[in-house]
Amino acid sequence: MKDLPAWLPDWLNDSVWLIAWAPPWIVSLVLIVAAIALALAVHAVAVRIVRHGFAKRDAFWQAMIARTRRPTRMAFIVAALGAAVSIAPLDVAQAATAKHLLLVMFIILLGWMAMTALDIGAALYMRGFKVDVEDNLLARKHITQIRILRRAMAILIGIFTLALALMTIPGVRQWGVSLLAAGGAASLIVGLALQPLLTNLIAGIQIAVTQPIRIDDAVIVEKEWGNIEEINATYVVVRLWDWRRMVLPLSYFIQTPFQNWTRESAALIGTAMLYVDPSAPVDRLREKLEEIAKASPRWDGKVVNLAVTDITPEVMEVRCLVSARNAPTTFDLRCEVREKMMAFLREELPDAFPKKRLALAAEA
Repeated sequence: MKDLPAWLPDWLNDSVWLIAWAPPWIVSLVLIVAAIALALAVHAVAVRIVRHGFAKRDAFWQAMIARTRRPTRMAFIVAALGAAVSIAPLDVAQAATAKHLLLVMFIILLGWMAMTALDIGAALYMRGFKVDVEDNLLARKHITQIRILRRAMAILIGIFTLALALMTIPGVRQWGVSLLAAGGAASLIVGLALQPLLTNLIAGIQIAVTQPIRIDDAVIVEKEWGNIEEINATYVVVRLWDWRRMVLPLSYFIQTPFQNWTRESAALIGTAMLYVDPSAPVDRLREKLEEIAKASPRWDGKVVNLAVTDITPEVMEVRCLVSARNAPTTFDLRCEVREKMMAFLREELPDAFPKKRLALAAEA
């Protein structure tokens, strides 16, 4: 059995020497189990003390303590195992293997703690923004940025942690180096395999910075109207008007033209087209449109206009413009304007409907 460190207390030295007759593997196992048990006990006491100290804080700090409980428990275990390995009767190979496992555990612990810190920071930042209010443009902007950047950073932390862990293994060290430095033949294979992921990852960072889309934006993609429901690390989920979901890669919104109806403001101007006889009284149609808009709770009081946009020998094209506070309300207001304008024509101006005219040649 190896000499024990001088810093150990006398009673522990005496106790260890009493079991010197036992096989080395039993002694090592007992030390490892004792180290883990001691680490768990100390961690439990520390958690209780911290919870008691933060008992009067807000819910966020309580959640933070709960989220960091597992990483700190692993940190206690790694530290205790490191002390146990240093005094356990292990040969050179066994000690090297144990130290290597502890090193890998330490790297995983760092990645875990970085991921936890990232989640806590993102949650803390997003607490000040609410999307369940009428004017939520600023909130949607910041929440979109944080969600995309958090997912991108989580992927980078995962790749970096995996690379460091691989670099500690001699047989696959080159793979870890290739993930970090992107060099050599291995990096070419990894780069080709990760190309779709990296493409969408970079597109996600661009979307977070430039903000072509945000959570709950009204968009038209692939000739379909819907709202941005989710923006994930590699894809976007669009909730279509009929509750279907369209899933598109993040790179789509960088490389493909699309319509965003709520880019700067949720308010929109809706159009309702009417086709009437050229003899129809435009003034009466304009008055009726203003009456419909002012009586509708969907109108936001900003835009109402009627104009003749085209005339043919058979019909006159009339464009009705009305505005509303958001895209769904604008759509409903457009439908309401069409229905009530058609009812007005049918009941009060039946002669305004388009007519087919036939000119007869005069008799000689």
